Amino acid sequence: MTTPTSPQCPFHGGATPPASHPAGAWPPGPPSGLTGWGLIAHMARGLPAALRAWRADYGDLVHLRMWPEHQLVVSDPALVRELLVNHHDALLRWERGVRIFAQTQGHSVMIAEGAAWRAKRQALQPEFAPRPVKAFVDTIAAATARALDGWPAASASQPIDSALTALTMDVIMRMMFSSEIGEDARAAEAAVHEALVIGNAEMYWPASWPDWMPWKRRKRAMLATLKGLIARHVEARLALPVEAWPADLLDRLLRLHRADPAAWPLSAVRDECMTAFLAGHETTAATLAWWAWCMAANPEAQETARREVRSVLGARAPVEADLPALGYLAQTLNETLRLYPSAPVLMSRRSTREIVLGGWMVPARTMFMVPIFLLHEDARSFPEPQIFRPERFAPDAPPIPRGAFLPFGAGPRVCLGQHLALAELTVIAAMILQHYTMSVPEGQGAPEAVQNISLRPRAPLCLKLARC
Repeated sequence: MTTPTSPQCPFHGGATPPASHPAGAWPPGPPSGLTGWGLIAHMARGLPAALRAWRADYGDLVHLRMWPEHQLVVSDPALVRELLVNHHDALLRWERGVRIFAQTQGHSVMIAEGAAWRAKRQALQPEFAPRPVKAFVDTIAAATARALDGWPAASASQPIDSALTALTMDVIMRMMFSSEIGEDARAAEAAVHEALVIGNAEMYWPASWPDWMPWKRRKRAMLATLKGLIARHVEARLALPVEAWPADLLDRLLRLHRADPAAWPLSAVRDECMTAFLAGHETTAATLAWWAWCMAANPEAQETARREVRSVLGARAPVEADLPALGYLAQTLNETLRLYPSAPVLMSRRSTREIVLGGWMVPARTMFMVPIFLLHEDARSFPEPQIFRPERFAPDAPPIPRGAFLPFGAGPRVCLGQHLALAELTVIAAMILQHYTMSVPEGQGAPEAVQNISLRPRAPLCLKLARC
């Protein structure tokens, strides 16, 4: 499965065009009033709706003045690429967002900046390259087979998002710890949901009350559940002789620790495990839930994908060599990622120096927001964008403008686990189609999407299942 873009690069040798607007001028944007804090309140009430309205009124580069910050909302594909690729060395992630994520993920590769980030990324990158990822296909298939054995033969209303979350948790636990999620699944699922809701709410406040405050009991419980889950598995591994360690992600992290304890203390190992657990299951589960909905709501596409799966696999589980042959299934997954990007908005960036973007001279310390969902629903790149059309990603389809489809981001900080996520999505989706037909329960409408960092259905998503 691939995430295709046009081979045509919109830039000329990486050069940035000169400014065409006077220094000190800003792109158009909504009135800010005295402080602009009303704009923050508007976004807090519904970020997607606010950003859609502002783009409709002011265009693809919108200026938000929220004292003491200037922020630009960038939703033009070429400008997004220019920002994240050409100007990547002038950007840091938003300090407030980093602090919020660090509450659960410590100083992992997702949190680190500068030289610390480069060192961590360089150490971890080889483990998430396409070739090592292929070694996990059998693990993913085994976890999926076990999960599907527990699904009912028929159900008029199966809670599919919860089932898929339990499955993807089991997958990442097997890949990371060579262990099944087991009895921890429900508590971990509730804790992750709490972490996302709390983290999303805190993004709209300049600071947070200390976690020891009496009314933050639920947050303390959430952090204890997640950190306890990771700590138990790390401690259990350390209790084994080194020669008995299984070859999994924890083994590779602990070998980094043994080789250089100063650069990779045990706290760093635990932080990377936490990031791998959270990022390694949540976005995959969310995408699979939306894919299941798209399949149920589009039975012809579902049947086309099922015929392909049966042609390639028959009744056996997929292996690594099968994945490139599941082209139409990959199209349905890409179209799902377009309609329902699991990370709808990238973490905001701050410029460390003056840059030129879209002809505007942008001063240092400007904030940049990149709403991936606005790129994906732009009719200029995707005609009739609200319609599910897997053929958009067919090999003979018109090329997608570069920068218009970015489910994993772009630039040096593109998602480290994208190859693993694509392999996992393909294996799980193929095996579901082998075993089940999905349909929309009678009288049920389309689910409402809600963003709590990741994109999930507001209410539990239930589908009608029938074993094939």
